[in-house]
Amino acid sequence: MEGSEKRPRWGAALEVLGFFLWLGSTAFGGPAAHIAIMHRELVRRRRWVTEAQFLDLLSATYLIPGPNSTEMAIHLGFVRAGWPGLVLGGVAFIMPAMAIVMALAALYVHFRTVPALAGILYGVKPVVLALIVQAIWDLGRRALRDVLSILLGLVVCGLYLMGVHELLLLIAAGLLRALARGVPRLRLPFAGVLGLPLLPLASPPVPFSLPLMFLLFLKIGAILYGSGYVLVAYLRADFVARTGWLTEAQLLDAVAIGQVTPGPVLTTVTFIGYLLAGLPGALLATLGVFLPSFAFVALTGPLIPWMRRSHVIGAFLDGVNAASLGLMAGVLIQLIPASLVDLLAVAIGLASLAVLARLPINAIWVVLAGAGVGLVKIIGG
Repeated sequence: MEGSEKRPRWGAALEVLGFFLWLGSTAFGGPAAHIAIMHRELVRRRRWVTEAQFLDLLSATYLIPGPNSTEMAIHLGFVRAGWPGLVLGGVAFIMPAMAIVMALAALYVHFRTVPALAGILYGVKPVVLALIVQAIWDLGRRALRDVLSILLGLVVCGLYLMGVHELLLLIAAGLLRALARGVPRLRLPFAGVLGLPLLPLASPPVPFSLPLMFLLFLKIGAILYGSGYVLVAYLRADFVARTGWLTEAQLLDAVAIGQVTPGPVLTTVTFIGYLLAGLPGALLATLGVFLPSFAFVALTGPLIPWMRRSHVIGAFLDGVNAASLGLMAGVLIQLIPASLVDLLAVAIGLASLAVLARLPINAIWVVLAGAGVGLVKIIGG
């Protein structure tokens, strides 16, 4: 991260602020779309970094936990304008989405009994399931490259559904994959190790508190690997199953809101924080889930070349990625009853999946189409 060797340039910092405010306000479609826009604008047009630098930074985002597109914004801000750019790049990318989600959360809290809003959410929820299925398929083709990775994903999915703590599953899968890389003969018989005594997924309801909520989001931000849809597994485990602070329906509503807004998908947590504790909850939830990304980018930047060369770290991340897909599959199964509530909802989900699989279309249009169908259903009675 060569920006650390430069003196802060406030003109460049303002460029960072302006670009990422624009991106955070207009970029729909998820991390892959965000990164594609950054590449087109900052490599090809504005030439902030070279192709090689951009690829190095992108590789680094996959080696650390956290949301990839947000970490790319932080990296690129740092390269362009040093430490002020590091802060401004991330904050500017997050803030517009956070503000939009907070406004929608306020409307949801005050008007969620309005039939129109209920219809929109009815139509969007099946699309969310289709998006998760597509993400599992697309990521699986890259992450599940051998028999062991496939088995790890399947075992993690099964154990997650049985109540095994997701963090233990991630760590165990990463360690087992690294062990298999180092000991070639140890390829398959690992599933039993993942079933060591385990923290139960379900527990009695926990009294709500802002500090505990903040710590839960901070933990999620510090361990989140893989697609942004893995977030749903963590949110369900901590806020539905363990604390009882959310219902399945509220979780799906939060994910749906995250899909229809620009910027980072993780601003879903802003919505949840607002539901739980109003404006303070929204701000603390957002701070908690994104703060680790700033720390990881600042700490790991100088280590990027070494991390990329390490076979052990690469193998560990292969295992974590396989486990992440298993978690996504598990939470998909758990969310189906709250989303596919009738034949029309099933049809919306199947149609959305077909469109996403066959057409190179921005996901936001599919989400809006689902919302439209749900709205028509409500209006038509």
